[in-house]
Amino acid sequence: MAIRLDEKNLKSGLLGLVVALVEIIQELLERQALRRIEGGSLSDLEIERLGESLCELSVALEKIKADNDIGDAVRSVREGLDQAADELLEKFLNPEMWVDEPESVEES
Repeated sequence: MAIRLDEKNLKSGLLGLVVALVEIIQELLERQALRRIEGGSLSDLEIERLGESLCELSVALEKIKADNDIGDAVRSVREGLDQAADELLEKFLNPEMWVDEPESVEES
């Protein structure tokens, strides 16, 4: 049985996943940068360089999304990851949810 892959969808999906992950990392870097700025551990020059770097990364990501028409794919990946994270957090906050969930692995 041959597997048929749509190369365009595969490329969009994979590139969308990579860009979504880089966006998440960028957001984490921005939060960490704000903490360091507020904590006074960065010099004015370091703050300026950090701001420029994060801005350049943002511009580059937007260009990649526009050039490859993957804005919808990135958004879809982000929404899926957000939903998975929300469900996981909910289960940790309410462990009784684990008990009520049916097992998805069938026993042989």
